[in-house]
Amino acid sequence: MKQAQRVFGHLPGVGPAVSDDLWALGFRSEHDLAGQDPEAMYAELCRLQGTQVDRCMLYVFRCCVHAVRTGEVGWQWWEFKDGGLAGW
Repeated sequence: MKQAQRVFGHLPGVGPAVSDDLWALGFRSEHDLAGQDPEAMYAELCRLQGTQVDRCMLYVFRCCVHAVRTGEVGWQWWEFKDGGLAGW
């Protein structure tokens, strides 16, 4: 979905597929992510897809939410693994 890519594609770790996932989760702007719980986002994505999504997606969600909350976009998604940066 090109609109999703325009809205979310500038966030760290977000390409076309993740943009589409964020859109499917009901987000329509990056600001919608600021108050979100990445764990809940991940659980909902698993529910929507009917399968256990790779845990890397949780790390991407953590990175995105952190970027929106703080304005810091220099992080990489793998820095948000369990026990990683930002207290995740």
